[in-house]
Amino acid sequence: MATVLTINGGSSSIRFALYDARDAATKLLGGKIDRIDLDAADHRSAAVSLLDRIGAQPWFAAVRAVGHRIVHGMQHSSPERVTPGLLAELRKIIPYDPEHLPREIELIETICRVHPGLEQVACFDTAFHRTMPRVATVLPIPRRYESKGVQRYGFHGLSYTYLMAELGRIGDPAAARGRVILAHLGNGASLAAVRDGRCIDTSMGFTPTSGLVMSTRSGDLDPGVMSFLALTESMDAPAIQKMVTHASGLLGVSETSSDIRDLLAREAQDARAAEAVALFCYQIKKWIGAFAAALGGVDTLVFAGGIGENAVAVRARVCEGLQYLGIHLDDARNAQGAALVSADSGSVAVRVIRTDEESVIAVATVRLLEMNPEDP
Repeated sequence: MATVLTINGGSSSIRFALYDARDAATKLLGGKIDRIDLDAADHRSAAVSLLDRIGAQPWFAAVRAVGHRIVHGMQHSSPERVTPGLLAELRKIIPYDPEHLPREIELIETICRVHPGLEQVACFDTAFHRTMPRVATVLPIPRRYESKGVQRYGFHGLSYTYLMAELGRIGDPAAARGRVILAHLGNGASLAAVRDGRCIDTSMGFTPTSGLVMSTRSGDLDPGVMSFLALTESMDAPAIQKMVTHASGLLGVSETSSDIRDLLAREAQDARAAEAVALFCYQIKKWIGAFAAALGGVDTLVFAGGIGENAVAVRARVCEGLQYLGIHLDDARNAQGAALVSADSGSVAVRVIRTDEESVIAVATVRLLEMNPEDP
């Protein structure tokens, strides 16, 4: 039985999953290496350790291909076979995503060295957003920088691909012909606006640091803040990058934790924790309002990601006050974590969907390689 291995390498973690090539949407097993230090050598060691561990498993002999999540693909609009040419291209665009691309390239190269016979496929998070109209991609800076690839791209595309497919599977009519707002809320958080199955806008832009306030990422900032810190704190570009990516967001505001669960537990006694939670929910609400304006209304709102799927209080606070858009939450359904948490009186279907980026990678890998599941 041929199988597909998926690798999802983040800046501080590596997730893997195994899928039967005959049914690439069904996960056979999965695992994760977490809390990897930011040092490149540590990430390389983690990749080698992971491959050593899974390579020794009896099931590994059936693996015919490996699919990877690649956060930044720039103009790539579909999955691609990993080739020396593609790797060279990814190395060139590292400055566009220094937080993810070096680790993802390292994973691919490690597999090439340890298991040179395995085919590999790159699945790009940015591909989902390639349908955005030009007005949603242009950055208001001198036009000459556009030729260098400085524009809005959007991320979390594999998650959004899964959520839209799941909406279609459960028969939500807005998936094909309607106005959908998708909220992927986790350590990294973003929203996307989808009309008639095509993305028209998203909160993340040039890098995954932009948009919403996140666990340790700042989200959107007045550019004047950067020049102010450079002048008054003598901060250079690497120091600013480190601050806005690893020391800001919920962690920066609360000064105690980047984990929304910790902050919700402390907010009654800790004003800083309460302020961080309030800022997070407020910004999500603002983006929903903005995307409702861009879409001309909303038919379906989806919460996904670790926070979106599990934080009852966050969903409730985000939806509070959005009744004018037709968003009415049912408190009992929300508390139970039901798949449909909207009240019957509302015109907007508010859903909670457990996202699965790995299954999207597996399906794309099987399709691209036209794998024969019965190959020995």
